[in-house]
Amino acid sequence: MIFDAHSHWLPEEIIRNANFFNKSWSDIDSQLNMMDSLGINRAILSYPTTDAYVKVGSLKTVARIYNDNVAKIIRKFPQRFVGAAVLPIDNQKLMLDELKRATKELGFRAISLSSSFEGVYLDDSRFEPLYTQAERMNLPIFVHSQIVKPIGSERVQDPLLTPVIEYIFDTTICIGKLLMAEIFKKYPNLKFIFAYFGGVTPFIKHRYDATYQMLRGINFVKDLGDLPSEYLKRIYVDTSGDTTLANFISSLELFGPEHILWGSDYPAKKDFKGAIDIVQKLEISSVDKEAILSGNLEKMINAVKL
Repeated sequence: MIFDAHSHWLPEEIIRNANFFNKSWSDIDSQLNMMDSLGINRAILSYPTTDAYVKVGSLKTVARIYNDNVAKIIRKFPQRFVGAAVLPIDNQKLMLDELKRATKELGFRAISLSSSFEGVYLDDSRFEPLYTQAERMNLPIFVHSQIVKPIGSERVQDPLLTPVIEYIFDTTICIGKLLMAEIFKKYPNLKFIFAYFGGVTPFIKHRYDATYQMLRGINFVKDLGDLPSEYLKRIYVDTSGDTTLANFISSLELFGPEHILWGSDYPAKKDFKGAIDIVQKLEISSVDKEAILSGNLEKMINAVKL
């Protein structure tokens, strides 16, 4: 069994009002055909982040359009898709109201957030009531890279460098800010799932710990109560269609197989078979491979309390 932790679908109204996206992002039949051809049983539908809110007028409107349309899909294909709700994160009350509507009325079993919005990251205090509610309900929070003015875009805007580097570092700095705001410590049972292995987080694990210990020795950084890596290993990451063995190995070292979820990044990525095959090539047990491909996410979704 395979449970895709990272796939996208967009309503045509969002596509019409956003840059970059085309009709292939709204073709649910093609997505089902791809899933059937590769033995992908289920998929989470999450928001890739867009700039549609500029034309439609507000994040609240985007959330309504997206959630209402995804709700139709999960009602039509309840065994194939799980919805991750978009929220109007610029208003705390509206954010909580839409969370209630999406879960209680529409049947969503996850939350979809971007790593930042207009320079505000997920460590901002406005999110804490959301985290309290998500932890209480066991709702996983899928975090996708911000693609609208991610970190670094004010200095470099390039059609290749922005998605390759700046998207990844927006996720990386988001995780770092959550660490330093002690969100992982304050909400130990909150399940964050970061796209693409959590950016470069697995590759800077040693630098986190060594630098923290050095700075604590001169009382230059606050006491986190434990090494940074001990908090970082609590988060979950998805593989986002990656086929690179080295990325899996470094992620396994930090997060362990129980915190890695297989994801296709459909329809952005194309080599879905290669992304599945690389898991089978890992030198880990068949139980751990099954956990990455489906078990970890299945357990998480089944634990949700609506």
